[in-house]
Amino acid sequence: MTAAPSLPYAVSGVTGRTGAAAADALLRAGQFVRVVVRDPAQGRHWAERGAEVAIADLTDLVSLTRALSGVRGAYVVSPQQYGRDDLFEHADLIAATTARAAAAARVPRLVALSSVGADRENGTGWIGMNRMFEQRLGESGVPAAFLRAAYFMENWMPMVGQAVRSGTLPTFLAPPQRAIPMVATADVGNAAAALLQEAWTGHRIVTLAGPADYAPNDVAASVAATLGKPVDVVVLPDAQWPDALADAGFSPAALAGFTEMTRGLNGPHIDIRSDPAAVEWAGTTPLQHVIAGLATR
Repeated sequence: MTAAPSLPYAVSGVTGRTGAAAADALLRAGQFVRVVVRDPAQGRHWAERGAEVAIADLTDLVSLTRALSGVRGAYVVSPQQYGRDDLFEHADLIAATTARAAAAARVPRLVALSSVGADRENGTGWIGMNRMFEQRLGESGVPAAFLRAAYFMENWMPMVGQAVRSGTLPTFLAPPQRAIPMVATADVGNAAAALLQEAWTGHRIVTLAGPADYAPNDVAASVAATLGKPVDVVVLPDAQWPDALADAGFSPAALAGFTEMTRGLNGPHIDIRSDPAAVEWAGTTPLQHVIAGLATR
């Protein structure tokens, strides 16, 4: 008699960095994976690796419930669409739909991508969307772990590209010698996969940072070491942020959210240790590894 296959882990956001890393980590661990995508073409690579492919829109309750049914657990993300004027309202719709779908599908446990600062009620800009996600999922009754990631190391990609071209690294983070928690997106995916494979109930809050804190000066030093030439750091004052981000396609609401979030990161308001209920995890990927990869693309 052939043994029945085990139930899969569902993973959304596989077209992004953390979802792809989570799906990859689960597959490498020998687990059965179901990727949740909007377009069948987005799942072709994963199907070739042996994953199931479920087609769902994150704002459609019926398709998302179907995608989350019959799973051992699910990693869920709320992709933020910065070109929308209603990006906060749209993020709340995704959060509410995900919560309702997870409850209807009776998902045993969720791991949800969130952010440091999600414990703050206000003054966090974009991070407010992560707070919405946590609150909606928390109200669903489904056991959930909220993975509050630090500043992504990969966020430096456009600035590193400019440093490669010009020898000058622009930064919104200030002062340039001030180190903050940062984390590689691969470590976020690995942590999500590990949490899914653990046995737990209720709600968990896990903060995740890299092996050390890093400053803009450390980013510049990593680019300089990779290129073998000096790289200077230039802090962009607040008044220059709209011009610096003019090509990013941000809506006015997104630009306001970025500004508020970055000011919070530059001060004491957004702090990875501000929530005493959180458990701290540490990734293993050093900043230098990520920045060297970005600089040589």
